[in-house]
Amino acid sequence: MSMKSVNREDLAQFLAKELQVNYFRDYCPNGVQVEGRNTIKHIVSGVTASLALLEKAVEMQADAILVHHGYFWRGEDMRVIGQKQRRLKLLLEHDISLFAYHLPLDNHAELGNNIGLGRRLGFTADGRFGENDLAWLGTVDDRAVATMADLALHIELKLERKPLLIGDPAAPVGRVAWCTGAAQNMLDQAIAAGASVYLSGEISEPTVHLARESGVAYIACGHHATERFGVQSLGDFIAAQFGIKHSFVDIDNPV
Repeated sequence: MSMKSVNREDLAQFLAKELQVNYFRDYCPNGVQVEGRNTIKHIVSGVTASLALLEKAVEMQADAILVHHGYFWRGEDMRVIGQKQRRLKLLLEHDISLFAYHLPLDNHAELGNNIGLGRRLGFTADGRFGENDLAWLGTVDDRAVATMADLALHIELKLERKPLLIGDPAAPVGRVAWCTGAAQNMLDQAIAAGASVYLSGEISEPTVHLARESGVAYIACGHHATERFGVQSLGDFIAAQFGIKHSFVDIDNPV
């Protein structure tokens, strides 16, 4: 069976519309960050455009790479030196395009990181909050997950990573709020939205005090662990739309 293909710019325009990239004030450019060959038959996805992911994509003879965490972040050193130079050199030498989608991929109602995490953990979403409605609110489907300790164990089994629970392990779960990645600073908005517990990827020192003082539990589930779902869904969606090959590569990251 012959493999179908898609033009790089056609794919970029399709994704810009599907993910509504112009709707977001983001910290990095969304879309094609590095131009490779015009014709794409095989796209490799991963959470972050690390050198390890790039090398694996080269080995797999990918035409393009799709990630959540790409390059050219606001405030970073603009010089193409060190690790940035090595990564860009590898992409350019092998004529591989890099597509990156940050907040638009977190947000998407069907393909995004947040809806993907909710599905993985068995949450029923019934509300959203925060800028661009980025964070989600809902309930846990599994009635056996009754306490915060139950929820932490449930998350560990589903994400294969032990989370950090800040709060009373015996407290009832109640309303659950979540936002993947480094969204610990949205805990106050989760409290205002009526959550009993808020999940995100990372945790910072002030988050501990806010969780303790508010009585709303906080669970740090891992940045990488919570953001593996969007690129997989988006890659599968692209493959179905255009008939090209999609391969997800999970480069382990413990944080």
